Amino acid sequence: MGASATGAVTPPSATPPLGRVYAALAVQVLISAGTYLAAKRAMTELSPFTVVLWRFLVCGTAFVVLLAVTPGRKLPPRHAWPRVVLLGLMGGPVNQTLFFSGLSRSTAAHAALFYALTPLGVYVASLVLGRERASMRTTAGIFTALVGVVVLLLGRGLASARGTLQGDLLILAAVVAWVVYTTEGKPLASEHGPLRATAWTMTVATVLQLPLVPFVLEPAAVWASSTAAKASIVYVGLMTSVVAYLLWSYALSKVPASRVAIFSNLQPAVTALVAWLFLDEALHWELALGGALVLVGVRLTQGAPVKAAPVVVRAG
Repeated sequence: MGASATGAVTPPSATPPLGRVYAALAVQVLISAGTYLAAKRAMTELSPFTVVLWRFLVCGTAFVVLLAVTPGRKLPPRHAWPRVVLLGLMGGPVNQTLFFSGLSRSTAAHAALFYALTPLGVYVASLVLGRERASMRTTAGIFTALVGVVVLLLGRGLASARGTLQGDLLILAAVVAWVVYTTEGKPLASEHGPLRATAWTMTVATVLQLPLVPFVLEPAAVWASSTAAKASIVYVGLMTSVVAYLLWSYALSKVPASRVAIFSNLQPAVTALVAWLFLDEALHWELALGGALVLVGVRLTQGAPVKAAPVVVRAG
């Protein structure tokens, strides 16, 4: 069995081998690292709102098709609808509109730094909700990884890459929405599986975007944009919003939310490597030090004993 509706974790004896979980998260990190570059590229030609809308039109269509061809339940049960709508709102319009709007006014380095706060936010939220219990090792791992991200980004010139205060605040608000999505997404993924949990929430997210179609669809501008801009939209629509979200939900269905969230701190290091490979950016010694600290933090967190709240079975 998975977690109950309260988000409690399966007993360790029933937990599957974690190799697949870590492999899924490694792929998710690689895809997410490319998201910063793809989003920035698309927004050089199109408005953030247009990019977000097309992203969800692409991913929403993909998830409707996946639900149609997958055997089993197509719609959420009645008791799951409030959580599905909340997750669709947080993971869709709120998170992505804030993120893209903030990114257009700030820098990818600032965005990566703020998203490095995700594991801490998820851990605190899980403690407050009683879904995890405090662990010194987990706490040490999260803070070690956070220090590693700061070292890494300082090495990439964070001090001189000044984003506007408005952009940074928008990104920080997007991080809060992502923390809610991750924390509240675990019970849904554990109960109904990662495919349905992700498909339901992203389909709702797409529906919530539809009222914006007359105002920001801009089909002529999208059609006239470059091949690189169109490819960037397809990337964030399919790779980020479908593949990466499915991998994230899969991991959430298997291990505590804080252990999943800590992997997001690997993204700045991977982004730096991607920028070195494809954008000819220089590598600094801070990459080695910061990357090593992040890896140590991830290892500490993954090695901490699971201290889940007692399982509470939902009535009915």
